Amino acid sequence: MTFAQPKMTARDVSVFYGPKQAVKSVTIDVPTDEVTAFIGPSGCGKSTFLRTLNRMNDTIPAARVEGQIALDGEDIYSAGMDVVQLRARVGMVFQKPNPFPKSIFENVAYGPRIHGLARHKSDLEAIVQRSLKRAGLWDEVKDRLSDSGTALSGGQQQRLCIARAIAVDPEVILMDEPCSALDPIATARIEELIAELRGNYAIVIVTHNMQQAARVSQRTAFFHLGQLVEYDATDTIFTAPKEARTKDYITGRYG
Repeated sequence: MTFAQPKMTARDVSVFYGPKQAVKSVTIDVPTDEVTAFIGPSGCGKSTFLRTLNRMNDTIPAARVEGQIALDGEDIYSAGMDVVQLRARVGMVFQKPNPFPKSIFENVAYGPRIHGLARHKSDLEAIVQRSLKRAGLWDEVKDRLSDSGTALSGGQQQRLCIARAIAVDPEVILMDEPCSALDPIATARIEELIAELRGNYAIVIVTHNMQQAARVSQRTAFFHLGQLVEYDATDTIFTAPKEARTKDYITGRYG
């Protein structure tokens, strides 16, 4: 499936951990202003592939990435790419909420401060407020911004991590199973938030929960044994998949 102007493109991307190949020749376009879900059984390569999109695998010594990935047509693995700047443009929200051991305010202010996005304290305060509002957290924390981010509930911590990611004005947000550690009420709030953020960012979410993929995404990619088996509109993947392996997974025959 191709798009007129995809935000990110991957061409024949393979990932190796030492001699083991975890991702095999994946080619995919990530559209702007939509949510793309990656689904598939555990260990199928979907999270590994997600991490190639902002070079998070660089932090693993044995990892090697082959193929080409571009953001707005620019090769993100080129020698001239500033990885710190790339990760500001392509933000990441992890499976387990990971707020910094700092105040709620400082968690959100950290990125804009190191990237020089705020000249004055008032600018920084405005960015923090706007980011917390966008993450649906402002009303709950506006009177306790000096409290530690780690003192929040799990669902609030995850929304704080989303606020932290969007504070540096990213273009893409990657979410690696952002609800797997949360209760159903917190999960519903994160899903609402994803729907609200769609249109401002290209969003890619890895999820084990097929109902969640169906609810939040417009495009779904099914991974199996390191391969991208099928990629299409979410409705098509869930109601009329073309590949037998996709149908078997959707109908619960394995996974």
